[in-house]
Amino acid sequence: MAKVATNANFADMLQDDKLVVVDFWAVWCGPCRMLSPIVDEIAEEMADKVTVVKCNVDDCEEIAMQFRIMSIPTLIFFKNGEIVDKTVGVMPKNALVEKIKSLL
Repeated sequence: MAKVATNANFADMLQDDKLVVVDFWAVWCGPCRMLSPIVDEIAEEMADKVTVVKCNVDDCEEIAMQFRIMSIPTLIFFKNGEIVDKTVGVMPKNALVEKIKSLL
């Protein structure tokens, strides 16, 4: 299950030993609603390999500004607290799973 980011807990969530996938999204965003179920499935299916964090840009404006989120949905991939990759827009599940596997 995906974790929900807040301004208070976000930095701690990045310190996981696993690959951390942060989904920057908003309720009003149509493409975000398309990607969200895919991200949720991956959070469950790959829980032993990745930590999935959902970050609502409307609730966490400071974080969105810090990472220069200009378009959503944006996925940022972190390893040991450092950014290792980033994608913008909707992608099919198989492409996202392959992206994650390439980063493990």
